[in-house]
Amino acid sequence: MIVLYTDFGVADPYVGQIHAVLAREAPGVPIVDLLHTVPDFDIRAAAYLLPAFATEFPEGTVFACVVDPGVGGDRRAVIVHAERRWYVGPDNGLFHILVRRSTCAETRIIQWRPERLSSSFHGRDLFAPVAARLARGNWPASIAGDLITPPGDWPEDWPAIAYIDHYGNAVTGLRARSLDHGATLLIGGQKLRYAPTFSAVALGRPFWHENSNGLVEISANQGNAARILELRLGIEVSVVDG
Repeated sequence: MIVLYTDFGVADPYVGQIHAVLAREAPGVPIVDLLHTVPDFDIRAAAYLLPAFATEFPEGTVFACVVDPGVGGDRRAVIVHAERRWYVGPDNGLFHILVRRSTCAETRIIQWRPERLSSSFHGRDLFAPVAARLARGNWPASIAGDLITPPGDWPEDWPAIAYIDHYGNAVTGLRARSLDHGATLLIGGQKLRYAPTFSAVALGRPFWHENSNGLVEISANQGNAARILELRLGIEVSVVDG
C-alpha cells in the first residue's frame, strides 16, 4: 500500500499526476489519499500530525509525504523506516517528530534520480517513483544518514492549532494523553473544558476532547468551533487552572 500525505490540495492537477506515476510504476498497488490539505508549507504542523495518522496503517505501508517549500533547493530527499513502515519525502523537519517518537528508526539519503526531475515537482518526479520502488521491493540507490535537526523549538507535544477540518474542528499538536481530563484550556481568550463526546455539551458550545487519532481537538456540538472562537492555524493553546 502507498499512502499520500501532502499540502497539494484537491483542486489542482498535482495529486492526479502523482497517481499517474504510481499507476505506471507500481501497477496494482493500492493507493490511499490520506490527506492533501495539510496546511500549506507548514512543515511543523505536518510533522506533528503525521505520527497520529500513521498508526492506522499496517506494517510495510509506504508513505509518500510532500510538504516541501524548499523544493529544488539543497534540502535532501530521504527514506525513513520507522515502526516497520516506510516514509519518503524531503529532509526538512517533516519526519522529525515521527523519528523522535519511534522506538527504532533508520534514515537513508536517496541518491537515485530519475531521467526527468523538474525543479518544482519532486513529489511527482522523485518521491512518487521512490515510493513505488519500495512498494515493489526494488530498493533505490541510497546511503545511510541522519535527519537534519530543524531550527526552532520542537517540543514533545505542540500546544497549537495544527489543522482545521471542514466542520471547524481544530486539531492541535497535543497528544490527549498528555492532559488530565480536568484540565482547562485557554485559547483565543476563552476557557474550554473537557467533554468525552459532542452530545455531552449543549448545542453550539465549544469544548475540548480526545479525537479519534489521540490528539486534543477543539470542537463544538453541531457547530463550527473555529468560527465561534475565531481560531486560525498556529494559535497557541495554554493549560490553565479553573
